[in-house]
Amino acid sequence: MTVSSPPLTSERRTRGGLLLVGILLIGANLRAAITPVGPVLGFIQHDHGISAALASVLISIPLVAFALVSPIAPIIARRFGMERALGGSLALLALAIVIRSLPWSAGLWIGTVLLGIAIAIINVVLPSLIKRDFPDRVGSVTGWYSAVQGTAAAIASGLAVPIAGSDGSGWRLALGIWAGLALIALAVFWPQLRSRTLPNHDRAAALDPHPERYRSPWKSALAWQVTAYMGLQSTVFYSIITWLPSIERSAGIDPTTAGFHQSELQLVGVLATITAAALVQRTRSQSLLALGAALFSAAGIIGVLFNPSLAVLWAALLGAAGGASIVIVLSMFGLRTSHHGQAAALSGMAQSIGYLFAAFGPIVIGLIHDATGNWQVPLLVLLGVVVAQAIFGMLSGRNRVVGLHEPAASA
Repeated sequence: MTVSSPPLTSERRTRGGLLLVGILLIGANLRAAITPVGPVLGFIQHDHGISAALASVLISIPLVAFALVSPIAPIIARRFGMERALGGSLALLALAIVIRSLPWSAGLWIGTVLLGIAIAIINVVLPSLIKRDFPDRVGSVTGWYSAVQGTAAAIASGLAVPIAGSDGSGWRLALGIWAGLALIALAVFWPQLRSRTLPNHDRAAALDPHPERYRSPWKSALAWQVTAYMGLQSTVFYSIITWLPSIERSAGIDPTTAGFHQSELQLVGVLATITAAALVQRTRSQSLLALGAALFSAAGIIGVLFNPSLAVLWAALLGAAGGASIVIVLSMFGLRTSHHGQAAALSGMAQSIGYLFAAFGPIVIGLIHDATGNWQVPLLVLLGVVVAQAIFGMLSGRNRVVGLHEPAASA
């Protein structure tokens, strides 16, 4: 008679715990390579002699990668397995961060492109791994790694200027140090590379019509409203984290304090994420929540515009708005659909188009600043984007489901 062995159960628990730690560390890398750029962007501009618009491309490139690489990420996972796709992406991320930090002008751009590709693959594959290994705890595990992601982003933002120094000469180290976090995550995740789990689909959900199961979101007016909301709220968020430190410095706030405000924005965003997630579950319509988040954004931008000396308050409002908005729109992928495959398709559609749209936000704000020589006009334009965000947030937040309560956008 065979008796189950306690050591085996202990081994499985240890492996499961190590996997969870690996997932959390992977989550910590999703923004830590991007958010420290904003606080040191002025130093990068000075060293490379580039305009504000061109410097903002450093934030926009990863967003373009999110949009363009996400559809092929399932193919990569299908070819190499989810575990090895994640491991390879972490290795690529570490290499990309190092290349971006080298005293080599082309390396700044090459490294940024590569880290965008790496993060895009992780963004797509990691939820599938969580679904496989923690099927009964998807929500909680996703919440944990999202919280870790925001916390790491806050730490990276807050440490950027102190590491770079008051003269900004150490900005390469301030960006390059986060290659170590990617390597730590890879080391902890390494035992998982022995496995090769293939995803159920080898094509992006956004491109998979599943016509026999449900209406494609590409033909739904409601789905396009969700997509517009995704793009607009992302535009506001990434424009803020790109330019808020520079706006504060132009108002006489020292770079270190501006960097800490960026860190504060990220930390408040984590708290807002948790709060908004609880509120979303208690409401049938998310229209008022979306409007509230937009009002917080508007208040923060107006505050920066008219009284930047209170940036510590405005950063908190903007952080709360950003954290709440992303939770609201991500929740809509499931709440506005009637089938899990349809939810995946809407998610792929909204994130691909939304991030591509948002990629132009920081660039346009930088162009307007270069053309006007001030930050008043760019902030007014961003305020207009918030108004559009509020409108589409209220439309997409209504208690409706794709294909049941509204006509198709096209025949």
